[in-house]
Amino acid sequence: MNWKDKKVLVTGAGGFIASHLVERMVKEGAQVRAFVRYNSRNDVGMLRVVPSDVFSQIEVIHGDLRDVEAVRGAVRGVDTVFHLGALIAIPYSYVNPREVIDVNIMGTLNVLMAAREFNARRVVHTSTSEVYGTAKYVPIDEKHPLQGQSPYSASKIGADRIAESFYRSFEVPVVTLRPFNTFGPRQSARAVIPTIITQALTRDEVKLGSLEPSRDFTFVADTANGFVRVAEAENILGEEINLGNDNTIRIGDLVAKIFEIVGKTPKVIVDSQRIRPGKSEVMRLWASNQKAKEMIGWEPRVSLDEGLRLTIEWLSTHLDLYRPDQYTV
Repeated sequence: MNWKDKKVLVTGAGGFIASHLVERMVKEGAQVRAFVRYNSRNDVGMLRVVPSDVFSQIEVIHGDLRDVEAVRGAVRGVDTVFHLGALIAIPYSYVNPREVIDVNIMGTLNVLMAAREFNARRVVHTSTSEVYGTAKYVPIDEKHPLQGQSPYSASKIGADRIAESFYRSFEVPVVTLRPFNTFGPRQSARAVIPTIITQALTRDEVKLGSLEPSRDFTFVADTANGFVRVAEAENILGEEINLGNDNTIRIGDLVAKIFEIVGKTPKVIVDSQRIRPGKSEVMRLWASNQKAKEMIGWEPRVSLDEGLRLTIEWLSTHLDLYRPDQYTV
């Protein structure tokens, strides 16, 4: 597909994955509209670190996904909607579940209603591997049962089902993309990999939650490529598609791998405030990416080791963006 001069909207554009997707779409020649949550500091999130020649080509719109008119204005006239906007921090969902549910469910509803009204060609709705909960079998395919083990995951299950209903009821051209654990440059400190790296680079001890869960990690460039493939592919409307490496690693083993690359061995301290409630912790995630290979021709290209090296290199030059001595909820 030729993206030159195609108008696209990216919601949550100041976020980690979305900022990479914005940059990718600008380089593809698209006219990119970036929807960023408003605050009085005029903060554009991680868009502030994209190259200046890229940022100058972005139309930034400040608003809130819960504001119907703001969303309508953002969606009007676009070809493709990449809906990544959400409150994604699981610990925060324990503290303020109402806000998380409101933003993630009602915000998604507003995007879908606007896409229906203005006849968007494609809506790529972003889900999460957290909707599966702890794996009942591995690798996890798209038929795996869903389980709301946190208010965040429950809100995303609700958003996914609303997206499905708009495809089935109104023929809104939705595809749901379900990334597993994406990592890479620009990721916030609430995620485990930047948490480990920034502490290892600056401290003699690393504070973490449980070391026993295992996760399936995908480098952010590969995830962004998955979004593009889903927006381009034919005969996939209404589908739900995993993006993952078809591999898994225990957090404790991930820590050791990062220490080896960094060249330091800080003391690891299990911090009780970082541990999820017992029935809420997702112990095992391992993606089947067979459907992604078959339907959109996607598979990861960047290995975990290579991705970690690239991430460590970027974080080491951007430590001013992080506060390794503080726990980020």
